[in-house]
Amino acid sequence: MALPKHKLSYLAQNPLLIVPPKPPRYTLDQWYMTRRERFRFMDDQHQLADRLMLKAERIIDETSDETLKNRREVDHQLEVKVKDIEFQKHTLEQQKKDMEKEIEALVTYQDRIQKCQKTLTANALEICQKCVILREARLGFDLCHDEVEMELIREIQVMEGVQTMIIRLLEQVKEQIRRLRAMNYTLKIDLEDKGNVLFIDQYNARLKETDLNLSIYHGNAPLNPATISQEEWIAQTQKNIDAAAKELLVGKPLRAYVDTLLNQMVEDLRTQYDTVNKAFMRRIGEYKETKTKLENQHFETVRQVNEMQQTIYNLQAALAQKEGFMGLAHTRLGNRCQRANAELCRDEAEIYLVNEVATIQKSVTELQKMMLDAQASLRYLLRLQVQLEEEINVKVNSLKIDEVDCMTLRKSMDYHSF
Repeated sequence: MALPKHKLSYLAQNPLLIVPPKPPRYTLDQWYMTRRERFRFMDDQHQLADRLMLKAERIIDETSDETLKNRREVDHQLEVKVKDIEFQKHTLEQQKKDMEKEIEALVTYQDRIQKCQKTLTANALEICQKCVILREARLGFDLCHDEVEMELIREIQVMEGVQTMIIRLLEQVKEQIRRLRAMNYTLKIDLEDKGNVLFIDQYNARLKETDLNLSIYHGNAPLNPATISQEEWIAQTQKNIDAAAKELLVGKPLRAYVDTLLNQMVEDLRTQYDTVNKAFMRRIGEYKETKTKLENQHFETVRQVNEMQQTIYNLQAALAQKEGFMGLAHTRLGNRCQRANAELCRDEAEIYLVNEVATIQKSVTELQKMMLDAQASLRYLLRLQVQLEEEINVKVNSLKIDEVDCMTLRKSMDYHSF
């Protein structure tokens, strides 16, 4: 049955008054029994508390000792670890310094090789090729496959062989530099890791349990994520040290090999250089000797040309003179043909005049023949003079090419110790 609204309003505004029940009543025996039980319970609790306090003191002492022992052991292990890291770090730093010195030395050797390559390509090889091209401008029979040309070609072949060896040597040095830099980078990373862990362990070694910057970890992930053992750590570091030492051992013989090879190449080039120069000097001497002989021949030919021209002039004068005598003899004979009757006799005068005409005719014939021979000889001598002048010009041209052009170029060839 539902209550009226005014009653519900009254109940909501005024709390209900509950009358508590009467407390229970106990007997006197129950009181004594309860008191004995409470005293016995308190005695038991006191004994238990005494035992717990004794046990707590013992555990506190044991745990304190164990904690201090563990901390001392951890401190000792941290100190040992720091010393190990410092030793490994020092060894790595020394290896890295040696590695950097070796890289610097090999870079210097690389520069030497590149300088040698540039000198040979831009200077010596180009000069030899220019000499070969210049000697193609020789004229006549001087344009022959002489000793100089063969030695020049051999010198170019030696240079090309040296260039091939230099390229191969440069590749070896670059590869070794690359390997050393890669190894140096590995040492750098290892040193950075060693420096980081050294800082961490040195910091840990300085920490005390009374420091204010301590913290308790409440995460779920373990605080020992290390998966590499101490032996593996030592082996990894030793592996880097051994690898660096191995690369250093490779670098030193390589530098010695570069020195030996460069010296041998320079020696070979100098030897061929001297051989070519000696061939040039012999050839120049031959040119000069031939030129001197040709000039002497030319001088003699010019002298003979002049003398032959004088001889022809004398022959022409003699012929002209003979014409006068022949005309005189013919005129006398013609005049004596006008004799009459018995006076037209073969007398002594007739005989001598006829003999004179024959003698003069014979002389004229001989002089004319001599004139033809002299003129032919003069033409030959003039042609010989021209040929000698051409030959002298050829030798002058060859001398200019070999002595002036080629030898001047070759003076700039510098074979020094690179």
